[in-house]
Amino acid sequence: MFTQEEKDALYKVIYKRRDIRTFLPDLIPEESLHNILKAAHHAPSVGFMQPWNFIMVTSDELKERLAWAADKERRALAIHYEDAQGKEEHFLKLKIQGIKESPLTICVTCDPTRGGSHVLGRNSIPETDQLSTACAIQNMWLAACVEGLAMGWVSFYKKQDVRDILEIPPHIDPVALMTVGYTDHYPDKPILETSKWEERKNLDHLLFENKWGYK
Repeated sequence: MFTQEEKDALYKVIYKRRDIRTFLPDLIPEESLHNILKAAHHAPSVGFMQPWNFIMVTSDELKERLAWAADKERRALAIHYEDAQGKEEHFLKLKIQGIKESPLTICVTCDPTRGGSHVLGRNSIPETDQLSTACAIQNMWLAACVEGLAMGWVSFYKKQDVRDILEIPPHIDPVALMTVGYTDHYPDKPILETSKWEERKNLDHLLFENKWGYK
């Protein structure tokens, strides 16, 4: 059982966590980084496959190349919003400089061969390896928040670019680039909400009972 204080602390960090794009150059304490990675490694995984690896990118040269890959894809994707009443301008203003600003970028990968040919659950639903990796990312993000650190998910890049830059084997999937560090601006609301890109949907509108569409 958990105390009310412990429950309140859990929900506080869930609601407080944000996707951060602006970082300070201050180094991350080793203990905090260890806690973040350990939290990620204790995520649930289907069939206990634990398909994740974590590449710690601290090299300025590699971060510059990753930032180039992200910016290239961001500009390519902007064309999809050119007729969407200002969304193209908002999209192009989304910061990807976090890769260069933050002292650390973590590339979270997924190995679809981990555990061999027959992993409990994966045989029926192959994408469970990706879902398991996403659980590790969420744990890592919440732990970073608890440690007083900011984290941002860079979601614009061609996977082959990242494989080439970080010398990742062809069968390994680079699921996420997570920038980590301290920040002097931790917003109360998600950046995409304050920028009027999107609003948080009403939970009641997303709930059905027993069957799709039934309230």
